[in-house]
Amino acid sequence: MTKHLALIAKTQSLIAAGDIVGAEAALVALADDEGDAALMVVLEQLPPKDVLAVIREYDNSKESVVGLLVTPAQFARAVVIEKLYKDLTRTHLRGMVNAVIFREDADPLEFLTAIGDLEGGSEALADYFSDQWSRLEGFARSGGFEPADEYGKMLSQSALLASAYEKPRVRQEEIADQDWMQLAWLLRYELPDLFIEMLMVLRAKASAHKAVSDEEDENDDDVQDDGKVETGDTDRGKATPTARESDEESAI
Repeated sequence: MTKHLALIAKTQSLIAAGDIVGAEAALVALADDEGDAALMVVLEQLPPKDVLAVIREYDNSKESVVGLLVTPAQFARAVVIEKLYKDLTRTHLRGMVNAVIFREDADPLEFLTAIGDLEGGSEALADYFSDQWSRLEGFARSGGFEPADEYGKMLSQSALLASAYEKPRVRQEEIADQDWMQLAWLLRYELPDLFIEMLMVLRAKASAHKAVSDEEDENDDDVQDDGKVETGDTDRGKATPTARESDEESAI
């Protein structure tokens, strides 16, 4: 255990220094030397933020030993704090979720349930689907993945609850892409309560984003700068440098 504590300290130090590759290499070396069980013990001792730092740097060209061994509970704790990275593209979030949840030996429902059981879990899933809001609304309404064409056609929460156990229109085999469509299918037909909760969060995020965009558009319309300078401005030294006070010049 003392050796493991030393490795944990080394791993955390490497992560703090930004050497994620080095941190993962140290963990892989442990698995090679002492087996997967030893690595799983160390992963359980690492803070979620450090586990996240390693698994979010996924690489499609190779499998990550850490990603292959992380448990649903460990992964869920990491996923709910991923937003701290402020990755607006959600590229890392989607990549690591797909890589871990759809790994060969995994049960996706165990991972999704673990995420949903944590505070912030539905928000993390909403972030995962942030680029597919319209198509997810279409899926909720019709069971197909055609984009929703009108905001007013969104199903109410009660209607979503009523349709939660409808027979799938699309079979999972038809959209088994190990990406967002398959994840959406699993949520709607296997974990409908979590699907609805996530969709409500996604709607709120989309509504807030639209409100900000509309406000920015209004501000752009209100501010019409034609490049002209009002005469009153020159009198107060706002347009002509010669009108500045000498001490103001020296401070620049």
